[in-house]
Amino acid sequence: MSDSKLSIKISIADRYYPLRIAREDEEMVRAAAQRINQRIEQFNVKYSGQDTQDALAMASLQFVMSLLKHEKADDIHKISTEIASLNNFLGEYLER
Repeated sequence: MSDSKLSIKISIADRYYPLRIAREDEEMVRAAAQRINQRIEQFNVKYSGQDTQDALAMASLQFVMSLLKHEKADDIHKISTEIASLNNFLGEYLER
């Protein structure tokens, strides 16, 4: 086994998944699994009687929506930076 890879098992929705990950990612992977399980538990409490698959699907939907919001915010920041750069360029050009 390579020193850079680590074999771990994580539990999501009472199922275990063996993973080979970079050692530096272990904490993040375990935290991600914990967050998923917390969200599943929230759905199970709120909507008792629902299938675990339904809770897992809704948790996935919420996490991806959050990711898309962050990506959109990052895109807006990049566009704003580019506009500011172009504005500076045009200002300098017009001063000549």
